[in-house]
Amino acid sequence: MTSSSRDRPDVDDAPSMLDLIRLSPRNLFPPGGRDLYRQIALLTEMNEGDEVLVASCGAGITAEYFAAEFGANASAVDEDPQLIERAESRIREQGLGDRIQFQPASMASLPYRDGVFDVVVAELGLTASVDPATAIAELVRVTRPGGHVVIVHLVWKASVDPERRDVLTRHLGARPVMMVELKRTLRELGVTNLHSEAWSDEGTAFRPHAKKPFPDFAELFSISEKVGILRRAWARWGWRGVRTVLVRERDVHRLLTRERILGLDMIKGTRVAPVDAEPVAPESPPAESPELHQSPEPGEPPQSVEPPAPSEPESKEEM
Repeated sequence: MTSSSRDRPDVDDAPSMLDLIRLSPRNLFPPGGRDLYRQIALLTEMNEGDEVLVASCGAGITAEYFAAEFGANASAVDEDPQLIERAESRIREQGLGDRIQFQPASMASLPYRDGVFDVVVAELGLTASVDPATAIAELVRVTRPGGHVVIVHLVWKASVDPERRDVLTRHLGARPVMMVELKRTLRELGVTNLHSEAWSDEGTAFRPHAKKPFPDFAELFSISEKVGILRRAWARWGWRGVRTVLVRERDVHRLLTRERILGLDMIKGTRVAPVDAEPVAPESPPAESPELHQSPEPGEPPQSVEPPAPSEPESKEEM
């Protein structure tokens, strides 16, 4: 084994770019920013008292936004318990503890009963470690009939070979998909009235400034902030992990600034209410002759029941 291969970090033991951004002490909105999440609230007609779930919530910035700005009763889950602790601490300081509930959970098995949320919003990390179809099925399961499912996701804008897709997924910490696959999965799960918007292309009337599909670590943080984030990464992943992420940072920066193969899209749909079928009364069995069930007297052999004699056919009178 060569020294270079011996020293090469294991990519599975290194933080992704999404991990690094979440380690920032700044309370940052996810990609798309406040504008995107305001648009989500408007599209879903979010009102005071609505039960709202944010899946893969990170530090809970969007759950806090929905509770503070729209009066929602927010629940939020993430697979990283340290992020959940950080979110809970911040929410307690702001006096919103009675409006937002956080808990760590797998996106493959959400800790809620069926059909309990009016709005379910999924952020970028939803499918980082879970099959997309499984994660989306869980979102739909916990949405009430007539409620809204919203997914904010990275999408491929160009053809990418499978090997490079895997590398980029590990680098980003989020699994991009094709929008056509996302729509097909939602329809198969009974989500209709699909509406999608691109949030990384040219500006629109409600979004005049185009945004990158993914936070660019190289541009987002100052040098001192980067040093602090890398120290936190070293504490969790060690020096080998930090070395790997420095290489990833260059790759992702090039991906975001030159290649334009990624986009940030939002898709919203409505869960179809189940149709209650008319109950069908069971057919009652035909009445049987009581003679068929008569028991013989003690000591007597069983008696056979003579079938009725066929009736004579009626004669037809000729006119």
